[in-house]
Amino acid sequence: MQKGWMMDFDDYQTEAWAYDQQREGDQGRALTIALLGLGGEVGTLQTNQKKLVRDGPVHLDRHALVVEDLGDILWYIADTATWLGVGLDEVARANLSKIAARWPRHTSQPSAISSSLPAAVPSSPTHRIGPARLFDGADVPDSQRLPRRLEVHIAPFPHSDTDTDGLPPRVLPVHDGRPCGDPLGDNAYREDGYRYHDVFHLAYLAILGWSPVMRALLKRKRKASPLVDNVEDGGRAIAIEEGLSAFIFEAAGRASYFTSASLVDSEILRLCRRMTANLEVGLCTEMEWERAILDGFRAWRAVREHGDGSVVCDLDARTLVVRPLTATERARHAQVWAPAIGDLRARDQADH
Repeated sequence: MQKGWMMDFDDYQTEAWAYDQQREGDQGRALTIALLGLGGEVGTLQTNQKKLVRDGPVHLDRHALVVEDLGDILWYIADTATWLGVGLDEVARANLSKIAARWPRHTSQPSAISSSLPAAVPSSPTHRIGPARLFDGADVPDSQRLPRRLEVHIAPFPHSDTDTDGLPPRVLPVHDGRPCGDPLGDNAYREDGYRYHDVFHLAYLAILGWSPVMRALLKRKRKASPLVDNVEDGGRAIAIEEGLSAFIFEAAGRASYFTSASLVDSEILRLCRRMTANLEVGLCTEMEWERAILDGFRAWRAVREHGDGSVVCDLDARTLVVRPLTATERARHAQVWAPAIGDLRARDQADH
């Protein structure tokens, strides 16, 4: 083989297949052999690395060993892919698309790799998560469009530290001098701050440009299109968003509510994408979901710690800014609370 000779994945897979000694036998048996061979070769590479770490650089032919081990791994990967009916080129492209949607791309290349890259390799946006999402089409009336900027004040009932049942006080989100939701409690045996979880919906709104929950609360459902109203803004989409918020909150509770975190578990991000794959927000990448989750919990921690907060969503800048309420804002919030707490008590009495 001449130095500098190039081979693409599919060419390699075809050539590797020509040396499979099991190709005329039982497919299940041959696939098992390929998978066990792959595991064995990975184990060999791991063993050689263990020796290097344990003994130091005493093996002068380490480069040759690594090339051989990786080559064996590559052969078994190609053979496994063939038995599974998948092309390596397809696998490579799909993998690059996946990681480009999850991680920022660095411009520098390892010295052992040529600086030239195939044109098909996807590049991540210049900005970490790209430009703002706009799911309101030109045909959506202004009255049904999401505001591109809004401020929501969240604060507890001002006249007591706890409700009469001994639970933490319920909180009320207020936008433009009116409630944009019901008074919320933790609905838990132990105080955990979930009563402030509307902050998460605001984070989805600001970062993803999506929140069927907030659309309903702000009375911005797209009724001009019955199909969009039913699918994107309907009860099922709302249930999905609320379910994701509860699931992520439970996971966050086992991770210090993402305090000082810069990453979210990829399994959580994949679940978010799977659950919303058939909705408009299915366009959003794992990077975007990660940003929405981390920014949401940053704001939630601040509101919970202070007990109240002003949450400002900028959908164009994709930012979520939070600060404590001023004394004047708390007084105005209390005025909005008065009729809301009356309605709440009336509903509670009706339930008993």
